[in-house]
Amino acid sequence: MGNRLSKIYTKTGDKGETGLGDGSRIDKTAARVMAMGDVDELNSLIGILLTQDIDTELAGNLEDVQHVLFNLGGELSIPGAKMVLDKHVQILEELIDKYNDDLPPLKEFILPGGSQSAATCHLVRTVCRRAERSVIILAKTDNINSHSQTYLNRLSDLLFVMARVIARQAGGSEIYWQKDRV
Repeated sequence: MGNRLSKIYTKTGDKGETGLGDGSRIDKTAARVMAMGDVDELNSLIGILLTQDIDTELAGNLEDVQHVLFNLGGELSIPGAKMVLDKHVQILEELIDKYNDDLPPLKEFILPGGSQSAATCHLVRTVCRRAERSVIILAKTDNINSHSQTYLNRLSDLLFVMARVIARQAGGSEIYWQKDRV
């Protein structure tokens, strides 16, 4: 197990730099730090979703995702580390197929909503897309584990499908986009 934080404030970041897991220091506005922050925010929003009324099986899947995202954050904080594996991507693909099989095919775009928990899941999905973009930006200048980028892409797909499932389970309905409504 790594180091535990015994002192929360260190004052080492007061001048706009932060430490990485390998001991190096970089600017807090660096692409790597931005990607780490977006993944952390994504994980926190999943935590908020887990406080809402969602199916136990879905909750367990999301808790598994939180562990992988924590590893992904660790991977980003240690340049060259690889903690997200192809098997993690495969698990997401299996979950997407499993949950999507019970949903009616889409004929229209869906607006975020349907129930509070479904809307929260859509918000989590949009933050996941941002985290993915941040990792893509980082990958343009640094060597990044390709599985991490793929994982975030599949995770946003899973979150979309989960939002549809959650809306139905909560008794809500999907809100379909109407091109000529306004």
